[in-house]
Amino acid sequence: MGFTSFKGLWSEMSGRGAGLNMVVWSLMSALSVGGAVGCGVEPSLQETAANMETQSRAQREGNGLSLNGLSLNGLSLNGLSLNGLSLNGLSTEDFAKWFNANIEGHSALMSYMVLCAVPLGETRHFENPATGMAYTWVGGLGLAPEWSGGKPATEVEQQLVSACLAAHVNNYKLHVPISVLGEDAQGTPIPYTEEELTTFAQNESCFFGNVFTTLNPGLFAGNDRGSLDPTQSTPRPCGLTGLGGESHPACPQIQRIGQCSDHCVLAPGDKYYAECTYKEKTYKMITTRIRTEDVHTCGDGVCQVGERKGSGYTADSCSLDCGT
Repeated sequence: MGFTSFKGLWSEMSGRGAGLNMVVWSLMSALSVGGAVGCGVEPSLQETAANMETQSRAQREGNGLSLNGLSLNGLSLNGLSLNGLSLNGLSTEDFAKWFNANIEGHSALMSYMVLCAVPLGETRHFENPATGMAYTWVGGLGLAPEWSGGKPATEVEQQLVSACLAAHVNNYKLHVPISVLGEDAQGTPIPYTEEELTTFAQNESCFFGNVFTTLNPGLFAGNDRGSLDPTQSTPRPCGLTGLGGESHPACPQIQRIGQCSDHCVLAPGDKYYAECTYKEKTYKMITTRIRTEDVHTCGDGVCQVGERKGSGYTADSCSLDCGT
């Protein structure tokens, strides 16, 4: 079930709304992209449960701590009725038809979508008429208040939910804690604490784009005030990378733009970017941070996700950690 292109995400979409929610859905272990490489081990059920409790606690506290793990492999927004991410919007025949085209994948997509778009303390429910199964998706970041309330998503809301989805993509089939910073569509900052900034001390990436438009659709990412050297890697192939403008082989869905500072403007306080302008289009966006321990180095004696065996001393060919 390989991912082919984003064309399916963008085509035949005439409205805004319910589709957004579907992209950010679950905090389950990943819908992985076929052929992803790495030496890591999939988290145990206990680890996954602990991670999800961390996520739940962070949401209750109202900050932007989150878990990534979404893969867009084989998923599509085609067939969604984007009339608002309200309960009524999830009870339509069109939504059920879309959902049942890929139940596992679209349930995961919806989990992340609701997390990104819907405010903390709210949920969205769906009872599948084809199977009788009930689903509940939990809000968190509240980036799209109009769309969450049942109205068509504004262009800014489309951009912010797209950016949030991109920030949660992880094709290594892992949940990695991240700090999500930015503002909702009405300009209200996502709450954060100094403890959060200290824990997630490594600036990572900026994410922006729009997967809900047929006019120049796409997802983009850049490095935030730094880059990895050739010996380094992270378990987030769509996040912090080395120098250059090429996408990571494990994250072909997101186009690299180099350094965020070349295209984006920092918000007051310099903690996150307010907007990015790329190819003469300006976007609202999301900024992420990771823990310093999630930056791995070839030579530390452990073959970790992002490293591969080989005869060299770089992350892509690390004989010291992964063998030859």
